[in-house]
Amino acid sequence: MGASAGGLEALQQVLAALPSDLPAAIFVVFHIGATSYLSEILNRVSALPVRQAVSGATIEFGQVYVAVPGVHLLVHDHHLLLRRGPRENLARPAIDPLFRSAAATFGARVIGVVLSGVLNDGAAGMRAIKQCGGTAVVQHPSDAPYPEMPQSALRSCAIDYVAPAADIGPLLARVAREPAGLTLPIPFSIRLETAIAAQELTGMDVDDKLGTPSRFTCPECHGALWEIDDGALLRYRCHVGHAFTAESMLAAQATQTEELLWSLMRAHQERAALTRRISETERAQNRSDWARQLQERAISYDEDAKLIQKLLQEHHDAELGVPDEEDQR
Repeated sequence: MGASAGGLEALQQVLAALPSDLPAAIFVVFHIGATSYLSEILNRVSALPVRQAVSGATIEFGQVYVAVPGVHLLVHDHHLLLRRGPRENLARPAIDPLFRSAAATFGARVIGVVLSGVLNDGAAGMRAIKQCGGTAVVQHPSDAPYPEMPQSALRSCAIDYVAPAADIGPLLARVAREPAGLTLPIPFSIRLETAIAAQELTGMDVDDKLGTPSRFTCPECHGALWEIDDGALLRYRCHVGHAFTAESMLAAQATQTEELLWSLMRAHQERAALTRRISETERAQNRSDWARQLQERAISYDEDAKLIQKLLQEHHDAELGVPDEEDQR
């Protein structure tokens, strides 16, 4: 199961409805910060024991394994694998690596669940699950506080079940007891991307096997990006391994743009202040002509800073979808 913004309540609802004799293991990736109390929170409502994932642990039915901060949660050969692989969709742990590794390991026995969240982590992983014969479940967008992740998963592939969070637990309990379908041949690309997340592969020759070179650069490391052909999803990956959907790329570029503008505005404000300070010193030394020139420069730097401040406001409004003055006319 994968969740992000607004997904905690949905996770609690799903786990609260699962029986203690569930014939399956549950793996949870929630976009978290440097510290997480998710396992303790979920333990309060779950009949199944909830624990933080430990690398190398044997997977057992009737257990809930929660991803820990700073590492991807993967599954391999009936064991958990925690790896500090490259971030995907600006997150680590990310949902896509878990889903891909489960699909590559268990094929049709996998049920993927995408809950509330922003952007579209989980969409590529859900597509991988379907490509390997697994089952796809999505929280109904109208039931999700942040519907972007469920909507992206719905666009990525044919989803088997769309339901409110309160109905997903009973649904999983039923489907888990049904015979699994036929596992389809595991695509090479899924195995390859799983290996990258596990830090087993890296390099430009690997990326050439996944896609074609693009004109864009990685927002994380500024290296070259390869464009990956993944059905309806437009995705990118760099030779270090950072992976992005087009939407997460836009989000990263927006953050970079804002950081650059703030840096430029601060630099111009500091130049104006320093120039004025020098101007005062020059005037005190009776070098009035040079002091006047410096004062004029300071005014120019202030004007530059105000222009950048205006660009920042326009950038902020554009990200929020606020119409500009021309649109309002």
